Amino acid sequence: MQFIVALLKKAPILPIVLFVAGLLIGLLVGWQTKEFKDATPSYLRPDLQEDYLRMAIDSFRLNQDPNLAVQRWQYLGAGAQQAYLNIQANPGSQDPAVIQAYGDLVSNVLSSGGEQPMPDSSGSSSPLTRTAVIGIGLVVLLGVIAAVAMYLFRLLGKRGGGEVTAVMQAAEISRNAAKTNFEEMGLAPPITQTMTTFVLGDDLYDESFSIDTEAGEFLGEYGVGVADVIGVGDPKGVTALEVWLFDKNDIKTATKVLLSQHAYNDPAIVSRLEPKGELVLVQPQAQVLLETATLQLLATVVDLEYGKGRLPENSYFERITLELAIWPRQG
Repeated sequence: MQFIVALLKKAPILPIVLFVAGLLIGLLVGWQTKEFKDATPSYLRPDLQEDYLRMAIDSFRLNQDPNLAVQRWQYLGAGAQQAYLNIQANPGSQDPAVIQAYGDLVSNVLSSGGEQPMPDSSGSSSPLTRTAVIGIGLVVLLGVIAAVAMYLFRLLGKRGGGEVTAVMQAAEISRNAAKTNFEEMGLAPPITQTMTTFVLGDDLYDESFSIDTEAGEFLGEYGVGVADVIGVGDPKGVTALEVWLFDKNDIKTATKVLLSQHAYNDPAIVSRLEPKGELVLVQPQAQVLLETATLQLLATVVDLEYGKGRLPENSYFERITLELAIWPRQG
């Protein structure tokens, strides 16, 4: 149950729901939608309706067929009048007398009721419209199901046998940790300031946070996650964490890797992690600075406890709490 709850917390629920919903809607549309044929010019864009009416006027000039002239006018539906006014205002190479004659003919025929009006399809519900309604309802239904399922799993994770998961422990520790008052230290208040905690057993630990101004402008993102583990079996012995800072104004993401004492002194682990970024030994109250083009991140090790027993001494974290604070970079 602990694994399921952790997985639900970390999994991107919304993209999964949208993907499934899109797949189902696509199947419904492909199954129900019929071939669209014998459509009238009333479905065309206004500029193409105007082109169609110009051709109808040219045809009327040559064949003088009043029935065909009126029929083509009716094919344009509600857009016919505006298209005709546009042509009158800008006849181009067409004869204004012919344009006027065409308009007079249509006006006289329609006002006398000599022609049957074109059928109006706007009042009927097409299969495509019905499919769209079904699709929207399906998306809403799936969203409700996903929300309810996530709530129930979290509820079961909290109440099932009184078990307290690693994720729950970490969240409680972060809530109770006292944040640094940087203003008392003579520093400007950070744009954002976050506490995050890893607890042994949270194998999916991967936190990320958005950086936004008070006006809501997006500046970037930052976060911390598992960089390396040691040993085998569960729970995983996390021996290194990766702190990163993304700046929308920088082409590179700043990254530093926080290593346990054992990992920092192990040449094999160091060699494996060097490509990820600068390696830093984790120590209580140690501070690590990351900088990008316009941002600075100060990571402070607020609390640190190593695991004991199954692996080398000081090789994996039992618990570690980091304070992550962001400022604009000066100069």
